Amino acid sequence: MNLKEYITIDPTKRFGRPILIGTRISVSDILTWLANGMTKESILDDFPELSEEMINAALFYAASRQEHLGFAS
Repeated sequence: MNLKEYITIDPTKRFGRPILIGTRISVSDILTWLANGMTKESILDDFPELSEEMINAALFYAASRQEHLGFAS
């Protein structure tokens, strides 16, 4: 998946957090909605400017970033 097709980081939008191109919706927004029980379908109903590919890109981005994080045990 080419994330550059779906995700950008612009310091003038959402404080430089990664967002979905053409929106002000951040990767974090997508993760929060899914974690709170929303389905992809309900997100798409609420935000018709999104596509399933965009949601998948946000998930892929988050999954790829988690390997760069260290967690204390």
